[in-house]
Amino acid sequence: MEIPINIPFLGKEEISVVTSILKTGKLTSSSNHGGKYVQDFEKSVSSFVNSKYTVAVNSGTAALQAALYALDIKFGDEVLIPSFTFVSTANSVTSTGAKPVFVDILKENFTMDPDDLVKKITKKTKAIIPVHLYGNVAYLDKISEIAKKFSIPIIEDSAQSLGSTYKKKHTGTFFEMGCFSMYPAKVMTAGEGGFIVTNNKKFRDKLLMIRNHGILNGSDTRLLGLNLRLPEINAAIATVQMKKLPKFLQTRQKNADLLSKLLSKLNLNLPQQRKNEKVNWYLYTITTSKRNTLLKKLNAKGIGATSYYLKPVHKTPLYKSKIKLPITDWASSHVLSLPIHPKVTQKNIEFIAKTISEII
Repeated sequence: MEIPINIPFLGKEEISVVTSILKTGKLTSSSNHGGKYVQDFEKSVSSFVNSKYTVAVNSGTAALQAALYALDIKFGDEVLIPSFTFVSTANSVTSTGAKPVFVDILKENFTMDPDDLVKKITKKTKAIIPVHLYGNVAYLDKISEIAKKFSIPIIEDSAQSLGSTYKKKHTGTFFEMGCFSMYPAKVMTAGEGGFIVTNNKKFRDKLLMIRNHGILNGSDTRLLGLNLRLPEINAAIATVQMKKLPKFLQTRQKNADLLSKLLSKLNLNLPQQRKNEKVNWYLYTITTSKRNTLLKKLNAKGIGATSYYLKPVHKTPLYKSKIKLPITDWASSHVLSLPIHPKVTQKNIEFIAKTISEII
């Protein structure tokens, strides 16, 4: 029995729409507003998360890059991010010439620690990027207070949190911009892709140019941009996936509830939703001092348990830093994510729980 940690859920609808686009030969568009499917997809996202604007790009990393460009982040600036995240958060900052400054996390849900955040602010701080890790919502109330006090803009890294809400408001919509990923492992996919949501028309207009070499019309490059466009095929797949997203999220919730019930009596720290929070259950992440043993034995049984992240960004060869982030270091040696995606059946969940119980 093989149960991968995450796998895309694609059907005949996605195949049909891709085939129809291939027959037309209209694979992309360099117009300011993008092709038909890009525009359709952007409308579907804005409707789902309740944002005024959505700008589609070709990856979650590109979404972060474009948002940083829109804020005019440049060489010499500092951007505060957690180290306990995928490296793209840091790489996006570095690609602008700015310096990522690493902030510790909270044990409660692995997101940015507001108390450590405020300690890291300097005159060079030009942006804050909280990451909604595993679908858990960052402590936005406290982060917002800090950002307002120091007049620092916020970009939400919502790559893993599409569908997560706090006080019934979607992640990505609380501040200046929110960035999402549509990598195959995410809660919905475009194959590859990403998007930025915003309620600010000025940012939206800049983002439309940034994703298309800074061009407004023809060849009138007005600001620095790149080719970050989302192809029509990817946009079409994403549009179909958006229609299926509510069902995907419902199944993840159901699987998470069952797994929590079956693991509740074991000596494990299980994920908890806090008050006013609804997570999308992108990853069901437990913590245990027996992580390495558990990981090895689960994998041997065909269960795609995975640890995100074994090495925090500040300890990678590129960013190697002596900065002390105790909770980040603790998390990297204790976290273990278990499969609960829509293709995981009740029988699979029971097998995962039974296997963990036998190992523990």
